[in-house]
This record gives sequence, C-alpha cells and structure tokens, in this order.
Amino acid sequence: MADRRIADDNRGDSTIDATMPRSPKADDLYPAVAPSGHFDPHVADVEYGALDGLVGYAVRRAQLYIYEDFVRSLQAWNITPPRFSAMTVIAHNPDLKLTELANILGVARSGAVLLVDTLEDMGMVERQPSPKDRRAFRLVLTAKGATTLEDITRAVTAHDARVTAHLSPDERQTLLTLLNKLAAGAGAA
Repeated sequence: MADRRIADDNRGDSTIDATMPRSPKADDLYPAVAPSGHFDPHVADVEYGALDGLVGYAVRRAQLYIYEDFVRSLQAWNITPPRFSAMTVIAHNPDLKLTELANILGVARSGAVLLVDTLEDMGMVERQPSPKDRRAFRLVLTAKGATTLEDITRAVTAHDARVTAHLSPDERQTLLTLLNKLAAGAGAA
C-alpha cells in the first residue's frame, strides 16, 4: 500500500498517516462525562456508601480519569494503552516472542495475537524469524514503528505530567511506589 502520510495535521506529527485504522473519538467512548467533557469521579448529590472507602474503587476512578486523557492524547495515532505498552516492550527487548509479550502484558496469548496483528496492520511491528530458534518468530518494530514510538512516548510523557500535575514530586513518587507494591501482591511485601 502506498504511503499516504498526512502532511502536517497542524501539529507536525509526521507519523500519523491515513493507513492507520481509526477508532471512535474519545467523546464517543465517554458519553457519561461531566459538563467539562471529562469523567466526573463524584457526581453531586450521590451517596457512594462503602465505595468511597474501597481502594479498588478509588484506583478504578483514577484509572478512568487517566485513561480518558491518554486516549485523547494519542487519538491522532490511534494508539491505545495496550498498543503503547506492546510497542515499548518490543522496542526494549530484542528477540521477544509473542508468548513472552503476552506474559509481560498480563494478557492471554490470543489477546497478544490480536494486539500484534493490529500493530502489524498499522505498519508498526513485524514478525521476523528468530535467530535463536528457527521454529519461532521474534517481534520487532518497523522503522515507522520506531519513529512513531518516539513521538507517542513524548505525548505519553506529557500526558503523565498533565494528569499528575496536582501532585508534588514526592506525592507522585509515593503513589508510584504504593501502586507498584499493590500490584505486586501480598507475597512480594
């Protein structure tokens, strides 16, 4: 397929092109948002009962807020959090196999297949014969994928700074430490 890059898109995002599949707009994904256009974690005059004291509920509300901004930030590239995670892991781990990617991302192998198929269709990733195991394939970023990853990593870094701007550097580090500890489970303490 011929490369049909969009000239400038008024932002200079040279890795955005018409061959990338389009997802629904973020506004369509979040119909129940506040008048500000963003997810409202506490609707006025609603009693939340025990939910306000539950860590899982608080994490989920925070995740919705963060995910909404992530989707808006990377909408032009049609990159979702799983796609960004997969591209990042693939870029930093040569000779990575699909099963290993699935384990790292915590998804079923079938989910990783769909993820890699999509990234392959977008021209970001390709499967190549593994130099270590002739029966296996390794995952590598294409040149387009590597360039796009640089661009979207900058966008994700800006997104992360934006959604945590109201935290001090110490609060942000404490939050990361506690979330990583929580994700590791009781056995890792």
